[in-house]
Amino acid sequence: MKHYLITRMPNEPGALHKAAKIIREHHGNISRIHYDNRIDPHTTFFEIDVPDNKAFKKIIEGLHKIGYLQETLEPIGFLKFNVYLPNRPGALFEFLNYTTSANANIAFLDFDEKGKHPDRLTVALTIERSSIIEKLLNNLKSKYRIEILEYDPQAKQLDNTVFYIKFAQQLREILGSTEDKFLLKLLNDINHIVQELTNLKQDPFKVFNSIVETGKRLKETSENKFYSDIQSIKLKDDINLYCFQFPCGGNIFILNSPKDMIMIDSGFGIYHNKFVELFNELNLGNLNRLSRIFITHADADHAGGAGFFSCPSFMHKATSEAIDIANRAYGSKIENSVLEEVYTKLINLFSNFNPPKNREIFPQKVLGLKNIFPIIYTFEFSGYHFDVLESLGGHLFGQVYFLCEELGLLFTGDSLINFNSLTEDKKEFATLATILMTSVNVDSEIASKERKTLINIAEELNKNQKNTDHGCLICAGHGAISSLDPSQKLIVPKEINPIRKFLSSL
Repeated sequence: MKHYLITRMPNEPGALHKAAKIIREHHGNISRIHYDNRIDPHTTFFEIDVPDNKAFKKIIEGLHKIGYLQETLEPIGFLKFNVYLPNRPGALFEFLNYTTSANANIAFLDFDEKGKHPDRLTVALTIERSSIIEKLLNNLKSKYRIEILEYDPQAKQLDNTVFYIKFAQQLREILGSTEDKFLLKLLNDINHIVQELTNLKQDPFKVFNSIVETGKRLKETSENKFYSDIQSIKLKDDINLYCFQFPCGGNIFILNSPKDMIMIDSGFGIYHNKFVELFNELNLGNLNRLSRIFITHADADHAGGAGFFSCPSFMHKATSEAIDIANRAYGSKIENSVLEEVYTKLINLFSNFNPPKNREIFPQKVLGLKNIFPIIYTFEFSGYHFDVLESLGGHLFGQVYFLCEELGLLFTGDSLINFNSLTEDKKEFATLATILMTSVNVDSEIASKERKTLINIAEELNKNQKNTDHGCLICAGHGAISSLDPSQKLIVPKEINPIRKFLSSL
C-alpha cells in the first residue's frame, strides 16, 4: 500500500536516519525521497510502501512525536544577490548579523576570489516568512552595494518540490489557515495526483494553476465583481419562473405563485448572501415563503447553497451520499480516481459549500418510464404536476430531471446546456473546471445518450404543447433558458433574453 508524506526535519546530521528508523520500525519501505537542500533544508517528501493503514498511522505518530511531521504551511521566500563587502576583518561577521536577525537560511556563500571582484560575495537565502525579505533588503541596501540576481518572495520559479509547496500555500491564501490539515494531505498525495494527470496526458502545472485561478475567481466574484444574468418568464397569469445565472457555476431557478414558491438547485454557497440581497432588491417576493428545494445533482454549484434554507431539500439517494462522502464520482466507474475526490473537496472549500441539512430522499420505486428514464417521484406546484426522472448516471450518478408537461418545462441539470448562451467569462470559468476535473461527465458515453433522449422529450413536448405559447422551455443547469429550433438546436427566445443585474450596493 503506497503512501506519501511530507516532513519538516532539522538540518543536522542523522535527521534523515531518525526518520528512516521510524518508518522501518513499522514495516514501511521507502521507495522515494525528494528534497532540495539549496531551496529548503527542512522539507522532505517520502514515498513509502506499508502493509496497511494502521502501519502508516503509526509512522505518522512516530514522526509527530519527534517533531518531524510537517503540520503547518509557512511561506518560503528565495533571494539570491551579490553584496560587496569592505576588505577588512569582521566584514563578513557584520553582514551575517543582518541575515541572522532575519532568520534566513543560507543556501550558499561564494566569494569571487579569482575574478575581478574579490570583495563580491554571492549569497542565496531562504526565508520562511517571506514578508521579511523586503525589510532585509532595505537594511542591506543602507549599508552595502547590492545586486539582486533572483528575487522570488513566493518561490514560484523554483523546482517541482517547492512548486507543490507554494501551490498549497497559494490555496492557503484563499482558504485560510483552518484547512492546513487538508492541504498537508494534498501535499502527501501530490505524487499520486501528478501520476494520474500524466497518465491522462494532462500537464500537472496547468492543472494546479487552474485550481488556484478557480479559487480566486470564486472569491472575487462573490465580492465586488458579483452580478447575475436574470430571465423572468410569466408561465401563467399567476405563475412566474425566474432563472438566476451567477458569474460562476450553476443556475438557481425559482417558481413563484401566490400559493407557493419552490427552488430548483441552489447555486454555489459563496453566492448565497448576494443572491438573497439581489432577490430582495428586485422585489420578487419573500424567500421565507420557500416551501421546498429540488436538487438535480450533488455538484457544489447546484447543491452548495441549500443548507442556508430551513425548508426541506428533495434529492436522489445517491446525491445525498455523494455529498456526504465528498466525491462527485460516487457510484461511477471513475469513483476511485483521486482527481475527482480532490476536485470535489477543493471546489467545496472554495465555494463555501453548505449542502442541504433537511433532506427528503426520492423513493427508489419506479412509477413508470419517460422514454428511457424511470419516473421515481411526482410532486405538485400550484396545481401543476411534475415528474422526477432518474438519469442513467452520465453526468453524475443520482442526477435527476424535472418535467412538467402542463407548463412546458424541462429541467435538465447539466445534461443539456445551451453553451452558446454562456458569456465569455462563464465559458472561461467552465474551462477551468474542465481542466480541474479532467472530465465533466463521469461517463461520457451515457451522457451522450442522455442528451439525445432529452432532446427527443423536448421535441415531443413541443408537438403536444397546447397550454402555453412558448412550447417546451429547457431549463439547463448552466446558461440561459432555451427552446428548440426545427434543427434541434438550442436557442434563447428573444422575449426571454437574459438581463444582467448588478447590486446597487456594489
